[in-house]
Amino acid sequence: MSADLIRPDFALPVRGSSYTRPARELVDSLSAVSSATACAKLHQFGIRRSYVDGPEPLTTGQRVVGPAITLQFMPMREDMALPQREDGAAGVEQEYAERHTALWHVLEAVKPGDVLVIQAYGSRFSGCVGDILARYFARRGGAGIIVDGRIRDAGRIRDLGLPVWSTGTTPHYASQSELVPWAYDVPVAVGGALCMPGDLVVADDDGPVIVPQAMASQVVESARDHEEWEVFSRMRLDEGARLSDYYPLTPDSREEYEAWLSAQSSVR
Repeated sequence: MSADLIRPDFALPVRGSSYTRPARELVDSLSAVSSATACAKLHQFGIRRSYVDGPEPLTTGQRVVGPAITLQFMPMREDMALPQREDGAAGVEQEYAERHTALWHVLEAVKPGDVLVIQAYGSRFSGCVGDILARYFARRGGAGIIVDGRIRDAGRIRDLGLPVWSTGTTPHYASQSELVPWAYDVPVAVGGALCMPGDLVVADDDGPVIVPQAMASQVVESARDHEEWEVFSRMRLDEGARLSDYYPLTPDSREEYEAWLSAQSSVR
């Protein structure tokens, strides 16, 4: 850092307010809901942007549902450089200085089942998470990672089996280029969607969706009916029925569906 720069009186990392994670029963009930159904239901309820645009699965066929724990990157600025060595010696490696940032702190806050949601502005040059950090996250019980940006060590992370959605890969470490880990447990913007700490994340091959915690039960209840009548509709379409009669259900086909559902319940 240049001697001419004056460091502002501002302490990093920033940590947001405390929040409540959703009950395990609520998370489990949402586990049967696809991201497409969750997104559609939220749209019906008035939430217009729940889809996290950009991140794609590192490994297809994986799925994760869990409470969001959040990490925010911010643009790097020279007067807010990462901490220097305590003995004042110059030239401390920036990668080692990252241990003082929100990236390390958020990993120590992870609880079993958490989904780490990272705001990184779709940066192509910041490897927000690598092999070692992903391993530590998984060992603490983390369920998956959503990165609006890139990761590094993709092959090793894939071998871990940890579900990860990102916009791609890079050889850079987290603060090597244009961003620095800044805050955790704060609201983040990911792929055009707002994610609050404690919201629920549903992610599969169609992409990640953010479900507001207070609306999760409503989504589950509505999705249960939706996915059950889709089973009925597929069956009828496979039998040769007209699409317009069974997708979505008309009043007549809804009545037929109710009769079919009642018959299925009596057999169980």
